[in-house]
Amino acid sequence: MTLENFIYESVSDILDGRYNEAKPRIEKHKDIYGNDSAVCFSLLALGTFVNKKFDDFYQFMNDATFLAEQTPDIITQILHEMVLGYVNFSEKNTPLYSINYNKARKISIKFQKTEFFEHLNSILKCPPITHYNINHSNQGKDPLIALVKIGQAVAAEKNIDLLIKTIAEETKTAMNADRCTVYLYDKEKNELYSKVATGLDTKELRIPADKGFAGHVLNTGETINIKDAYKDNRFNPEIDKKTGYRTKNMLCMPIKNFNQEIIGVFQVLNKFDEYFTPDDEDLLVAIASSAGISLENAQLFERQRKLLEEQRIVLDSFIETLSTSIDARDKITSGHSTRVKLYASLIAKEFGMEQNDLNILEKAAALYDIGKIGICDAVLQKEGKLTPEEYKHIQQHVEITHHILEKIHMSKDFQEITEIACSHHEKFDGTGYYRHLKGEEIPFGGRILAVSDVFDAITSKRHYRDKMPIDKVIDVIKDGAGTHFDPLVVEKFLDIKLNKIVEVFCTENSLKIDEKDLETLQKYNLLDLYYSIVNNCSNKLLEVFNRYYVGVDLEHE
Repeated sequence: MTLENFIYESVSDILDGRYNEAKPRIEKHKDIYGNDSAVCFSLLALGTFVNKKFDDFYQFMNDATFLAEQTPDIITQILHEMVLGYVNFSEKNTPLYSINYNKARKISIKFQKTEFFEHLNSILKCPPITHYNINHSNQGKDPLIALVKIGQAVAAEKNIDLLIKTIAEETKTAMNADRCTVYLYDKEKNELYSKVATGLDTKELRIPADKGFAGHVLNTGETINIKDAYKDNRFNPEIDKKTGYRTKNMLCMPIKNFNQEIIGVFQVLNKFDEYFTPDDEDLLVAIASSAGISLENAQLFERQRKLLEEQRIVLDSFIETLSTSIDARDKITSGHSTRVKLYASLIAKEFGMEQNDLNILEKAAALYDIGKIGICDAVLQKEGKLTPEEYKHIQQHVEITHHILEKIHMSKDFQEITEIACSHHEKFDGTGYYRHLKGEEIPFGGRILAVSDVFDAITSKRHYRDKMPIDKVIDVIKDGAGTHFDPLVVEKFLDIKLNKIVEVFCTENSLKIDEKDLETLQKYNLLDLYYSIVNNCSNKLLEVFNRYYVGVDLEHE
């Protein structure tokens, strides 16, 4: 079945009352064809709207809007605008409906998808906007034009502060007034607040929810239209005293969400041509209708953003705690995971790895030795060489890492973290452990960790051995390409500039790179250093490098 036919069938089922039958098919399509997620969320939004499941509708519509903005797919964009149009048409919000309808039609014409647009519109049964003509010469006075402008201005805005500012500015212009304040209701503090009050020099304005006209409107749901504010005992003059502004007349009206709950208050002040009229009240009702939905959507996005940020912080601190717990148990390799993470990040950046993938890799690097929790102290903290039996025991930490991490119920990203973390001892030729993966069977992040892990192990000083000379270290890495390591990862690693490698050393020895040394180190990579040593070139580069690697200045030996 083509994507277009899938959409036709799903929309028909939803509008014919068969949403419960259509929903499993839509969700299955979303799981199988991840690229069509925006389409599926738009369909689920339509289904929940038709069935008056408004909490689910907001969630699905927010996801659909976000995904539709990210995709270049034309079918997805047309469907999203048409679903939005259907919702606005059903809510008798003609200005926003016209915007959605015309946007979808223009996209379909531009990209030759008019057949899809017309067929979908025939199923949705929304009338074409052929009668919606605009007299551009009268835009400043036509309330319908004002509604369209406000609808266009707020339709795609997700930042709550910018949205409030936009609504306030556009409403002030539409109402021919001197000032407009958009208050939102803070239930926890029982206050009305405005991030932006047009014309005022304040970032946030807060008032008790039971004070003044705005408080009265919030608590009663009434619209207040007053010709002389100071003659009304409900007026709170404190704000005028704080700002030096003189309120003359005022139109105050509740802002309601999709469920008709009051979420804020419009307060428009000092109309230029005498007083606010009943027509002004009608216009503000229409503005409040679309503004309420936009404001609630923006609040939802903000809550989601904060929730995701809190989850990220919790996850990062959890991972940091686990990593620290390994250092506390295995003092011999304390700091090893941190340095491996830094080396892995350097290699990943040489590949131009995207930020999300880099975050996953760094988390895997922090956790990849967590399985050492299951290794007995006598083996883990042994100072001398391990026996074959002890070595076999310590190898089990990789499998233990896998078993620990896979029990953490997380997102798909965390599953990738698990796979990367437990593959750092796999070898490119398949002779590693514990699953004996080979070549590209090994997760890419695991191949990066393999190089990072070995490099740090042989460049770190232990109480039972010294650091390996850097040319021997590079020999190990170079000779392991194609057997132990992915050759491409080795190539990228050896191309890292020396100053970046030295910066990792400095996390261990607390040294600070001298400015002149930094200039030298920035010019060369690890491979340059290697060839300068094996070809018996001037030892100046090695001298500079060794100041931070082994703490030795050969000029003063």
